[in-house]
Amino acid sequence: MALLARAARLTAARGIAADADLGPLFEAETTGDDADAIVRLRQMYEAGGWVLVESAIADLPADLRWLFESGAVTIEELAAIHRATGATSIADIAAAVEEGALAQVPGVTADVEAQISLALPTLRRTQPRIPLGRAVSIAEPFVDRLRSMAGVDWAQTVGSLRRGSDSIGDIEILTSGGDAASAIEEILHLPVVTRCLHRSARRVNVLVEHTQVGVRFAAPGHAGGELLFLTGSLAHVDALRQHAASLGAALTKDGVRTTEGVLRSETEEDIYAALGLPTIPPEIREGGDEVARALAGTLPRLVSRTDIRGDLHMHTTWSDGRDPIDAMVQMCVDLGYEYCAITDHSPSSAATRNLTLDGVQRQADEIEAARARFPRIQILHGCEVDILPDGRLDFPDRVLERFDIVLASLHDRAGHAPDRLMKRYAGAMRHPLVSIVTHPTNRVVPHRQGYDLDYDELFGLAVETQTMVEVDGSPNHLDLDGPLARRAAAAGAMIVIDSDCHRAELLDRQMGLGVATARRGWVEPRHVVNTRPLDEVRAIVGGKRGR
Repeated sequence: MALLARAARLTAARGIAADADLGPLFEAETTGDDADAIVRLRQMYEAGGWVLVESAIADLPADLRWLFESGAVTIEELAAIHRATGATSIADIAAAVEEGALAQVPGVTADVEAQISLALPTLRRTQPRIPLGRAVSIAEPFVDRLRSMAGVDWAQTVGSLRRGSDSIGDIEILTSGGDAASAIEEILHLPVVTRCLHRSARRVNVLVEHTQVGVRFAAPGHAGGELLFLTGSLAHVDALRQHAASLGAALTKDGVRTTEGVLRSETEEDIYAALGLPTIPPEIREGGDEVARALAGTLPRLVSRTDIRGDLHMHTTWSDGRDPIDAMVQMCVDLGYEYCAITDHSPSSAATRNLTLDGVQRQADEIEAARARFPRIQILHGCEVDILPDGRLDFPDRVLERFDIVLASLHDRAGHAPDRLMKRYAGAMRHPLVSIVTHPTNRVVPHRQGYDLDYDELFGLAVETQTMVEVDGSPNHLDLDGPLARRAAAAGAMIVIDSDCHRAELLDRQMGLGVATARRGWVEPRHVVNTRPLDEVRAIVGGKRGR
């Protein structure tokens, strides 16, 4: 209640209701307490008006609300910071701290600045987060609309969304060029927008599907600086700052400052080049060893979307997919793939529908007919076969032999301890007909953690048995995640990146999520089997079958 009382003091004095735009709060001059405001505050609380105050706090841009709720600042101090710096995000506030801008804000003492500095690194750890798949689906229409506007040079998601994190702290988009005022007006009239939470000359925060989306328009000449600052983690930006200082320069949110002033930074590449560094891919800007690796010239070339030649994991109406084989194949043709694999679920899967023993030949006939209709792409007949609780596979060998490629999966714990789960995996991986182990941790983002296994042992088995391990682009899995994918590649395991898609329209998006996840694991094209021609894929599958 103390937190709400502090917020209520100012909101009551301003007469702010639950559905108010808080822009005037930030723009107005702060006044001291007066008797009428205190009386009104008591009346609000006695009438249960704290609900209105809580709603007003919820309308703040998310990072500002979380900073307030951390106890580091009062609403009055937060409003003063916003008026002086224009800050609406953690990145903005962190830049203001680093550049000494907070020291110039009236009413913000050194103690308050110290509290803010302490709060920033952990501010989002305890806050609700948005699953990556949902964040992408919300952000994409905004990015597409911005890119279609006259005069817009580019539009790009930033922060943890651009870095491809499993879950997102906020959704924010940066754009360069165009008429900011007109673009903001157009954004406010999009059908998906239910409410405006904040608006200024170059920024707008709106509510979409109960989720905040921020769009900001970069200052001319400094778009690269803003993009870099808003994308990298605080630790990554700090490492770049330290490197800049070692060169006798300073890295600011506007770009690199030297004795001659701030260098123009239209792109991120301009800033990295000014610091004597290659451009560090967004997905690995996490504050690990990426800056040191860049300095040493040992950054890898990460796998990219254009490296992918085919998708080896997708589902159709033969199991729990929404679309028939032709629709899935046609989309793969449209995406420029050289090959794809139809891999429906086996009979014991918990999916809503499964490929039956009797259906295997009928599906094979349908795929053969599709091959004649789609001569530009090679279609593999595969199956995602369950690894049963007793370790057996869900189809007999005489059936598995008929598939071009076999994927093996665990879909439940069956009450088994980690060592038993590992034995089930080991049995499947040693089977000569199993080519790929899919979504190895079997996590469900964000609801279920993955299996508690010795993954180094699993990757060692993959190498020993010549079994590929998957980075799964389904937003429910994103599995292997970045750190595990990095360990798999380091162990020498063969990796595939698949969509695990059940709808044709999502094949591209889910492959993109898989690639982003692999890039977070520093995975290179040489690690990924489906960056290779189909003849090489077939040779790997045939080589294991011939052992």
